Amino acid sequence: MTRGNRGERIYLDDIDRHDFIKRLAEACQKTGWQVHAYCLMRNHYHLVLETPNANLVAGMAWLQSTYTIGLNHRQQDTPQGRERFERLMGARRLEETDEAALKVFRRGWCLGSPRIREQRLQQSEGKLGEHRSGGLRRETAEAKAERLVEEELRSLGWTQEDLATHRKSDPGKLAIAAGLRRETTLSIKAIAARVQLGASKGANSNLHRWMRANAGENRAQGQLAI
Repeated sequence: MTRGNRGERIYLDDIDRHDFIKRLAEACQKTGWQVHAYCLMRNHYHLVLETPNANLVAGMAWLQSTYTIGLNHRQQDTPQGRERFERLMGARRLEETDEAALKVFRRGWCLGSPRIREQRLQQSEGKLGEHRSGGLRRETAEAKAERLVEEELRSLGWTQEDLATHRKSDPGKLAIAAGLRRETTLSIKAIAARVQLGASKGANSNLHRWMRANAGENRAQGQLAI
């Protein structure tokens, strides 16, 4: 259960409720959460989640801060306010998070080499959702990112070396980065390093422009049903 500060309302109308559900769907896409039940009250909400991956803290931090930004700025609904809100939301989605601060909350162990662990993760992919077992699988954001990068490289016909030779603003590299941002909780700094986009500040700007230019495609890919 999560409650508003000082017991204040966190949903003012149905628009706020619909936006919260939309943000929750985005969080599920990023984290792999499975929502079994939810209840939105006037000043708090209840969620019953299954978290196959050890990312509850990172996902909740993203969900609550993103929704709160939207709520605060919808109360000042003017053309200028909407434009500013759009900029802030874009920056919020791309901003860095402190990965070191989240590591203390992560749990999980595995006997064997890293290669064996990777094979076990791949073998268990998707099984938790089918059987609702909860299991013991713990796919970190880094492991998921590696899998996504490998898939995108194959789709582009690239190798790992191509990430270093293509320019920082290459559309293919930015598409990979956008996928990581959309489907994992990695920070922009970690994504920039993995896809070789240069410094995080420049990567932030390039990725934000690319996502704005491809907003229609991103929305289509992000449509989820909870």
